Amino acid sequence: MAKSDYYDVLGVSRDAGDVELKKAYRRLAMKFHPDRNPGDARAEEKFKEAKEAYDVLSDRQKRAAYDQFGHAGVEAGAGGFSGGAGFRNIFDEVFGDIFGGRGGGQRVYRGADLRYELELGLEEAVAGTTSRIRFPTEAVCEGCSGTGAAPGTSPSTCGTCGGQGQVRVQQGFFSIQQTCPRCRGAGTIITDPCRECRGRGKVQREKTLSVTIPPGVDTGDRIRVGGEGQPGEQGGPPGDLYVEIQVRAHPIFVRDGANLYCEVPIGFTMAALGGELEVPTLDGRVNLKIPAETQTGRLFRLRGKGVRPARDTTTGDLVCKVAVETPVNLSQRQKELLSELDEAMRDSRNTHDPKATSWFDSVKEFFEGLRT
Repeated sequence: MAKSDYYDVLGVSRDAGDVELKKAYRRLAMKFHPDRNPGDARAEEKFKEAKEAYDVLSDRQKRAAYDQFGHAGVEAGAGGFSGGAGFRNIFDEVFGDIFGGRGGGQRVYRGADLRYELELGLEEAVAGTTSRIRFPTEAVCEGCSGTGAAPGTSPSTCGTCGGQGQVRVQQGFFSIQQTCPRCRGAGTIITDPCRECRGRGKVQREKTLSVTIPPGVDTGDRIRVGGEGQPGEQGGPPGDLYVEIQVRAHPIFVRDGANLYCEVPIGFTMAALGGELEVPTLDGRVNLKIPAETQTGRLFRLRGKGVRPARDTTTGDLVCKVAVETPVNLSQRQKELLSELDEAMRDSRNTHDPKATSWFDSVKEFFEGLRT
């Protein structure tokens, strides 16, 4: 499959400068970064494609070769463009000011973000609550204070990269900067690792937090808890924790944005004669007046009895849909009374059942049309 043009990938013109290239790559990298799109293979491919394009166009020699010969002009160094080895160098160059990169020496890396799915009842989501959550995470090893080296010792400078964490590799006409294979970009070597963390500088822990849930949240809303993600690398800042809300199905109400919906069953006597009944709301009970001759499916709107969404100031409504219920388990006397009622209405059926009468008239006309 032919590769896309690198300029098209980044969405820049062929005379774009370094600042424009960097800005374009930063936008795409933040959008398609795997941490923001877990399990999304297409986003991961877009991320790699953007990285490869920036790797070439941000290097003057590679860009000149690409402009003259296209993809064939940079194939000699393709091994350093598409894999994971060169990713950290490029990502730090573009995002170093955000994640605290130390120019010219060891670089620090922000910790990964964490995601926690919190299930709430509808009442909790609408009113807001405080939830205690427990989740697995990593913490800085107390035994070595995060250095990875045994107590009383310290990491030594890597002899391969001289503490830079990066080495240059000559490939054909090009000199490519890659992560040091010996220290893996750390710039240091641990000769005597800490026994508690085995040289990682981090240990597995369970953390408990109290998270404040604002009123009006809904399924899919995310609450960011800053600094409660994974610890950073090389002393970098920790990531964030994102609490994703899932609201359980409710036995009475269905929520749609700011509005609540419920079905209210009524007997056919109330539907015919009218009446009043109590219906539930999230604030308590209210009386709903049913006018005479109410048909099934009719909607009644109770203003301001819905939800005020977390990002809005307007409270929605409660919409009640009437369902006329046919009586069951009738006694013999009840059946006789219904038969008497039916007999009494027989001569004026079109007055009492206008919809049924209209429907049967349409059916009659339909069959007569088939005969002709």
